[in-house]
Amino acid sequence: QVQLVESGGGLVQPGGSLRLSCEASAIIGSLKRMGWYRQAPGKEREWVALFTSIGITIYSDSVKGRFTFSRDNANTKLYLQMNSLKPEDTALYYCYVNSGSMDYWGKGTLVTVSS
Repeated sequence: QVQLVESGGGLVQPGGSLRLSCEASAIIGSLKRMGWYRQAPGKEREWVALFTSIGITIYSDSVKGRFTFSRDNANTKLYLQMNSLKPEDTALYYCYVNSGSMDYWGKGTLVTVSS
């Protein structure tokens, strides 16, 4: 069973930056998609950034131009660089990997944007 562990969350002021990291406990075969989701208090989980097996990264409109997804070549580490953070970015951020037959989720790292 592959485990995903996120890190890098914290409290940041509006306009600030954070870099989230996610590490997989093993290489995931047949990788289809990987990326980040988030869930704000009282809201449903939403996707933020997704990297597909054809090499395309897509971003939700709410973060486009501010957040950047990256990964290592072994696809065991994922990153989310978050710039120009806004209070509405406050959420629990989850790392996600899909191998076609399985969805893997981390337990989340909390990002709070507040002055």
